[in-house]
Amino acid sequence: GMCVEALLADTKGGRSIEQARLRALRFLLDRTGTIKRAGPTDLPNVWAHCYCIQTFSRLHQLSASQAERSTLAAAIRMHMTGLERWQSIHGGWFYYGSGMSQPINPSCSFVNAAVLVALARAKKIGVEADGRMVTRAIEATKMMRKPDSSFMYTMRVPTDKARAMALINRPCGSLGRSQAGNVALRLWGDKHITDEVLKEWLGRLITRHGWLDMGRKRPIPHESHAAVAGYFYYFGMYYGGLCISQLPDDERQLYQQHLADRIIKRQEQDGSWFDYPLYSYHKPYGTAFALLTLEHCKQESSVLKQ
Repeated sequence: GMCVEALLADTKGGRSIEQARLRALRFLLDRTGTIKRAGPTDLPNVWAHCYCIQTFSRLHQLSASQAERSTLAAAIRMHMTGLERWQSIHGGWFYYGSGMSQPINPSCSFVNAAVLVALARAKKIGVEADGRMVTRAIEATKMMRKPDSSFMYTMRVPTDKARAMALINRPCGSLGRSQAGNVALRLWGDKHITDEVLKEWLGRLITRHGWLDMGRKRPIPHESHAAVAGYFYYFGMYYGGLCISQLPDDERQLYQQHLADRIIKRQEQDGSWFDYPLYSYHKPYGTAFALLTLEHCKQESSVLKQ
């Protein structure tokens, strides 16, 4: 799903790119409705629902075919049904979960955030998710937001704050999560997420970038400083790009330049990007995130000439 959206960023692509997009879309649509959990304690299918909703919503916006838009809208609703099925009893989602009915695991702030961003995009094209599901996810995410807009990794209930000051839950450990949490809550009308909050955390993403970069490519989850995992890197950069898109046009350039500089310098010799050796898809997802980040770093030609 992410790779399809990344290919959409190339508006001048040739026939081969268009053919790849169509093949990939058929692949995704054929499997919509058949996605399963990986095991009794694993729920990575939540990610599939999330990024298919996000990508199908963008395709819906671009399509001139009413039949295609109807097909995409139906697929989005099926993925929303999957999210309802696997929403935690605590209000959001996690990629881990016990229980064969509704998961009893706590929700995870950055999973909630990614899903809420996708659902906001679907709402924009007129495909709305179940209101109760969305409200519970928003409240669970707000609960994990600390006053400085760092986000707890995970929580069950408001009193579950025993590790609130662990390094992973401080600004250094939350650097990749806070971008997603901020933009998600902003899209759903949270007045606490002002332009100043977005700019403060974009500034942190740039000036304290080393917290994420030191964890990039390390093979063991959370082995780096502040318990940062390698897979925080391009995730955080992508949602940083979405935060930039929420700012006024005349306040974006500084962040666009710095974010693009960090992405471009980390491209691999084979043209890909990757931050964590995850099965066989670390390069596809890393490259998709990087390209989508760069899309939000594009500036008008008049600005580039300056």
